[in-house]
Amino acid sequence: MAIQKNTSDGFVLEPKPARDGQPGANKTASDSLGRPWTTFQKVLFRVAFVFFVLFSIPLSPEWYQNLFELDWLHLHYRDLYEIARFSPSLLRYFVGGRGGGGEGGGALLLGYADWFIVLGIAIVGGLIWTALDRKRQEYNILYYWLRVIVRYRAGIGIIGFGFTKLFPTQMPYPSEGLLNTDFGDFTAQKIFWLSVGIVPWYQVFTGLVEILAGALLFFRGTTTIGAALLLGALGDIVYVNFAYDGGVHVYSSYFVVMALFLLVYDARNIYNLLILERFTVPLRFYPDLSKGWKRFTRIGLKTATFGIFLVWLTYLQWVNLRYDPYKQPAVKGVAQLRGLYNVTEFRINNKVIPYSPLDTVRWQNATFEKWSSFTFKVNRPTKLDLSNGGGSPMRDINRTFEVSGVAGGKRVFYYDADTVNQVLYLQDKIRQTNRATVDGRELSGREGRNRRESQEAKPDNWITKAALANIGDEDHKIDPRAWSTRRTRGIAEESRPVKRNRMILTYSTTDGSHVILTGIDDRKDSIYVVLDRVNRKYALSESSLQAGKY
Repeated sequence: MAIQKNTSDGFVLEPKPARDGQPGANKTASDSLGRPWTTFQKVLFRVAFVFFVLFSIPLSPEWYQNLFELDWLHLHYRDLYEIARFSPSLLRYFVGGRGGGGEGGGALLLGYADWFIVLGIAIVGGLIWTALDRKRQEYNILYYWLRVIVRYRAGIGIIGFGFTKLFPTQMPYPSEGLLNTDFGDFTAQKIFWLSVGIVPWYQVFTGLVEILAGALLFFRGTTTIGAALLLGALGDIVYVNFAYDGGVHVYSSYFVVMALFLLVYDARNIYNLLILERFTVPLRFYPDLSKGWKRFTRIGLKTATFGIFLVWLTYLQWVNLRYDPYKQPAVKGVAQLRGLYNVTEFRINNKVIPYSPLDTVRWQNATFEKWSSFTFKVNRPTKLDLSNGGGSPMRDINRTFEVSGVAGGKRVFYYDADTVNQVLYLQDKIRQTNRATVDGRELSGREGRNRRESQEAKPDNWITKAALANIGDEDHKIDPRAWSTRRTRGIAEESRPVKRNRMILTYSTTDGSHVILTGIDDRKDSIYVVLDRVNRKYALSESSLQAGKY
């Protein structure tokens, strides 16, 4: 039989039932009831309480602004993802910079500077608390509620993180252009992400593990199992990100710290059971929420959490996978042009440039993707994008997974297609450095930022109104089920002109096997390019599970 003792504050101390013939279990539970904490335990808890509360609640005003601006009737998956995805961001308030808790982190202390700020605040707060509350014997009630805060924070966060793998959009299947990029031109991070991307069903499995860990954390009885699963899954991701020079080691470490905190509660029981092989009865201290308004509040909050972050987010993420995968462009390209091409003839300013692998002007090969991207290779170095191509851009031109982590002269252009006149308006996916200057003097700080924004805000009308009418509105080129207020707002905000290399090319073809491109390239030279399609067979079998519907 189990012992259940009700305390005056409405909490219950209850060990799990012991089997007949196993005396001593209940005695252990009753002896532990009301035992005072040591001074070290109390000080450590006070510091930990301040630390993990600050660690588990949003500290950025932008988070709350985003929350209140949500259009709950027309949500994008990223809306809920960013509600679930946050970590400490105090650095900006101390040094005027950007906190390092997000994807990509910050350079200062490898992105962990915010953590040390929170730890410093927690130590000071814990010492002040100790001075004001010396007579307290224990903090069982606060310890329970702190664990509730941490396990729900970790559960919601890792579920949001895991859905981008369960519906494999975090690591997309390689595009045609990436499949025809030399292995040595990839960064280590890119190689790892592509290695997972080519086996999306494995990516689904890793997402399932993360979501299962998060769901287990929502229940008191399965918290230890969920925390152990979370520690194993995210501990591996932390190491992978350091080993492959990835960009999410800070955020994955965030969950590792919370998992370790949750496991401390049962660390002695686990040691006694697995190492010492002793009979062990876990002691559970929790509030009595089984009656009245407490019961309905508990059930209501848990149901809302499951409904929003497991049911609703599942649907939104499926829509994202199917119609608007967040890393790869969503809009269909010109279907007739899709494929890999050899550049069989290349003229610049009416001068024929013969093929040479060492030539720095002539294109070596070219690719039209399923979506609105055109790539070609030249023997000339380009700016290296060290990001992982993530983030939350709504416009296709700002989705850079194809170009991030790729060197070796690979050029990637987004295009708007006027299919009536067969004209492509192409823009480089890598932005040019836009330095604001006055009389040859480079401006920095707020003055430079304001000047750059003023320059970028000026429309240049490089695409005619007639062509824009033929091209259509990007916001409504995907399935209506993927439409959201966030997409409309994001496309409008991201449409402000920025400095990019551009080309305007006319294409002519009968069936897509032979394509002629003519026009002005990004160096303002006249070019004439003949492309012949290559039906290449790959050793890599194409997966049955790929993001997007093209």
